[in-house]
Amino acid sequence: MAFDSKLARALFCSAVLLAWSCRGADAPAPATPPGLPEGARTFLDIPYVAGGSERQMLDLYLPATGTNWPLIVWIHGGGWTEGSKAKPPGLRFLNHGFALASINYRFSQNAIFPAQLLDCKAAVRWLRAHASTYGLDPGRIGVWGASAGGHLVALLGTTGGIKEFDTGENLGVSSRVQAVCDWFGPTDFTGFLDHDTADTPVARLLGGLISKNLELAQRANPIHYITKDDPPFLIMHGDKDPVVPLEQSQLLADALKKAGVPVTFRVVPGGPEFRKPEELERLFIFFLKNLKGE
Repeated sequence: MAFDSKLARALFCSAVLLAWSCRGADAPAPATPPGLPEGARTFLDIPYVAGGSERQMLDLYLPATGTNWPLIVWIHGGGWTEGSKAKPPGLRFLNHGFALASINYRFSQNAIFPAQLLDCKAAVRWLRAHASTYGLDPGRIGVWGASAGGHLVALLGTTGGIKEFDTGENLGVSSRVQAVCDWFGPTDFTGFLDHDTADTPVARLLGGLISKNLELAQRANPIHYITKDDPPFLIMHGDKDPVVPLEQSQLLADALKKAGVPVTFRVVPGGPEFRKPEELERLFIFFLKNLKGE
């Protein structure tokens, strides 16, 4: 593999750590996000749906030099009800020949599922349709998300051929992605039936109790769409996750493996250990291999 400097990897992981630790949905976005490499170019609040809501916007970060970059799209978590594209983790990917996009999507209090997936697909199509404008490689797009964002990136990875979720603009290009990193995203909402109340994030996403919306819960399950031509997955989940049970990721990993999809399932001890350099390096190597062939 071309990138094998331990020092460079350590610096990369430290910078990602800084960017991750500075995240916060309530904090205003600084003019220069933490961890942004010197000379990097930023394009903020780009509408990916013409005339859409303020949530249907993305930020794009490009390396200082070069062109034809593979792109990583960060999708934030927040129970589908909160969160922000501001201050994404992974800005130091720019130092290693990647571009990074961070997207917002409509919250469930404004539109129930599948609005969130429709928005993510619209953002991917917009980025692919405008790849030449920004020097992106339209054939190398990876996605990375945590929690609710993990759920959405898993859906992006498994619904590439499902036309019902591609609506609106830029339909002449595909919403398929080439690599998926899912951090502790839920998958099978029926696994939450023991806590089926109207005030849960899942109930808000579905527009009502899970037990009353089982068909929609099935449509929101990325496992439902898996085919053998889905892109490679890296799934990471803490073994002490207090919100999303580990079994949710295990179900997805098992189904992907059964279909013949390349998948790596990493059970991370505890929760904050996601921020450790060795765990971040796994993610970095995954995108190097699957988007850059290194």
